[in-house]
Amino acid sequence: MPASNSEADPDPEARKRHPNLFRAMQRRLNPPLRRTDITVTDERVVKRAVKAAALGNAMEWFDFGIYSYLAVTIGKVFFPGGSDTTQLLSSFATFAVAFLVRPLGGTFFGPLGDRIGRKKVLAATMMLMAAGTFCVGLIPSYATIGLWAPVLLILCRLVQGFSTGGEYGGASTFIAEYAPDKKRGFFGSFLEFGTLAGYIAAAGLVAVLTGWLGQPTMEDWGWRIPFLIGGPLGLIGLYLRMKLDETPAFQKLEAEKTHVHSEAEVTPEQAEQSYAHLSENAPQKDVSRIFTQQWPTLILCICLVGAYNITDYMLLSYMPTYLTDELDYDDTHSLLILLGTMAVLMSVITQVGHLNDRFGRKPLLMTGMGGFFLLSIPSFLLVKQGSVIAVVAGMGMLGLSLVCLLGTMSAALPALFPTDVRYGSLSIGYNLSASIFGGTTPLVITALISATGSDMMPAYYSMAAALVGIVAVAFMKETAQKPLTGSPPSVATKEEAVNLVKSQAQEPRF
Repeated sequence: MPASNSEADPDPEARKRHPNLFRAMQRRLNPPLRRTDITVTDERVVKRAVKAAALGNAMEWFDFGIYSYLAVTIGKVFFPGGSDTTQLLSSFATFAVAFLVRPLGGTFFGPLGDRIGRKKVLAATMMLMAAGTFCVGLIPSYATIGLWAPVLLILCRLVQGFSTGGEYGGASTFIAEYAPDKKRGFFGSFLEFGTLAGYIAAAGLVAVLTGWLGQPTMEDWGWRIPFLIGGPLGLIGLYLRMKLDETPAFQKLEAEKTHVHSEAEVTPEQAEQSYAHLSENAPQKDVSRIFTQQWPTLILCICLVGAYNITDYMLLSYMPTYLTDELDYDDTHSLLILLGTMAVLMSVITQVGHLNDRFGRKPLLMTGMGGFFLLSIPSFLLVKQGSVIAVVAGMGMLGLSLVCLLGTMSAALPALFPTDVRYGSLSIGYNLSASIFGGTTPLVITALISATGSDMMPAYYSMAAALVGIVAVAFMKETAQKPLTGSPPSVATKEEAVNLVKSQAQEPRF
C-alpha cells in the first residue's frame, strides 16, 4: 500500500529538489510488492482445512447442544432435590461452569498456537473435548453415588470448557489464514455451518431418542447415548486435523523468524541462554503483550462476541427450554421447530458469506445486530401466541438476524489481530466474552423470568446485547477483501497474483 502523504511527502519542495533520494527512501520504507510475497492458495487444500476446522466446531456445539436440549433431564438425574425450577437452574449453572474456565483455556492454548502452530493445538483441543464429552455419558446418577454425581459432572464440564477455550479462536484463525482474501467470508461461513450442523445433530438425536424411548427411559439411561457418541466423533475430527499442513500465514511467519535468526551472529552460549529464556518466559510474554499492546482491539472483540453470543445462545440453546417451560410445549415438538429453523439457517449461511465478501463485514453485522434490536419484541410476542405458525414466524425473524452474524463473525474476528498474536488474542477475547455473557445466557434468562415473572425477559436481554453490538460494529474497521494484518496478500490463482503485482506497481508512489 502506498504510504500516506504525511509519511511519504513531508516536504514537497525537498522532494522536487531530490527526487532520486525520495524514491530510494520510499522503496526502503514501503518496498514494492513482489510475486513471491503473495500466497497463492490451493483450493483443494483450503477445502480440506475448512472441513477439518468446521467438523471440530460442529463437535463443540454438538456437545453444548446436547447439554442444553437435555437440561431438564440432566436436572432430574443429577439434581433430584427441589422444585423443577431449582433443578433447571442447577442444570444451567453446571452448563455455565464450563464457561468459567474457557478464558483459562484460551489463555493457555491461544498463545501456544501462536508459538508452536495452529494445527498441533487444534488437535490437542479436539482430544480433550472428545474425552470430556464421552466421560459425561459414563457418570453414575445421583441416585447411585449421591453428591459425587454432580461433582463428576462439573469436573467433566471443566475439561470440556478448558479445551473449548482453544477451539473457536484456533479454528477461525485456521480458516482465515488458509482462505484467499476475496473469499474469506465464504470459507469462514463454513465454520458456523459446522455450528448449526452440531446443533442440528444434537437436537435431532435428542428428539429421536425422546420420541423413541420416552421420558422415563431417557431419565434412566437414554440421556447417556448422545454423550457417548461424542467420543468417536472426536476421533474422526482428530484424524482429519492431523492430516493437514500448517497454515500458509503461520509458515511464512516462521520462515521470516528463521531467516532473521540465521543472519544474526550468535554464539552457542548466547543461543542456549536465549532458548532457556524463551522457554521459561514466552507464554507470559505473549499474554502480557496481548493485554498491553492489543487491549483496544481486545475490548472491541469482547463487545462483538458478547452481543453475538447472547443472541446465539438465546435462540439456539435456550429457546427449546423456553417453549417447554413457559409455553408448555412438548419437548419433542419444541426441538422439531428449532430443527426446522436451523435447517433454514444452514441453507443460507454460505450465501451470507458471499455477501460479506462482496459488500463488507460491517453492513452484514449491522443488519444482524439491528435485526435483534428491532425485532426481538415482535418475535417473542409472536412466539407467545402459541400456535405453530406464530412460533415458527417469530423464531424465523430472529434466525434471519442471527444468520447475518453467524455467516460473518468467523471472517471478521480473526482480521482484528495481527498474525503473530492472532490465535492468542482471539482466544482470550472470545472466551472472556463467552464466559461472562455466552454460557450464562440460559441461566441469566431463567433467573430473570423467575425474579420478574415476565416471559418477555429474553427479548429485553437480546435487545440490550444488540445495542452493545451496534456500537461495537460502528467502531470496527472494514476488512473485507483485504490481507490479514501481518500477513501477505492471499489469492486464489497465479493470474490474480500477477495482476495484483501489476496493479500495485502502477499505483502512484507520491
